[in-house]
Amino acid sequence: MQATVVKIAVQPGDSVVTGDLICVLEAMKMEQPIQAHRDGTIASVEAVIGDTVSAGHVIVTFEPQG
Repeated sequence: MQATVVKIAVQPGDSVVTGDLICVLEAMKMEQPIQAHRDGTIASVEAVIGDTVSAGHVIVTFEPQG
């Protein structure tokens, strides 16, 4: 299903822990928060607010925390 990026809560270089908010997507008038699935550092943000994304689209990349 396609969704629209309505919020991006991180920037490259930010440290995140499991459960931190990464972004919010909206599909069919419902907002879906996307949370970090592991601890790490945000390496890059590949989407901007207003982008339409679909399954498999890379929104952010992580560098694992050592």
